[in-house]
Amino acid sequence: ELSANNINNRLYGFDLWKKSNHIMKEALLKFAISTTNSKKDASRFLGLTYLEFKRVLQQYKVKDYFSEDI
Repeated sequence: ELSANNINNRLYGFDLWKKSNHIMKEALLKFAISTTNSKKDASRFLGLTYLEFKRVLQQYKVKDYFSEDI
């Protein structure tokens, strides 16, 4: 509530509704990577082909988040 009041009623300065799809997909991607043993397992968990998974990794820049794990 306090963070929304300070920035024109926007939570941390961005539209939560418009960005929620991106936020959820990034969270799912990070969860899949952290709970599986390999990238292929993570892609299967998400229902993606391995090529789609590699493209999504680059799109969401998750590699920086897991710099030591991937």
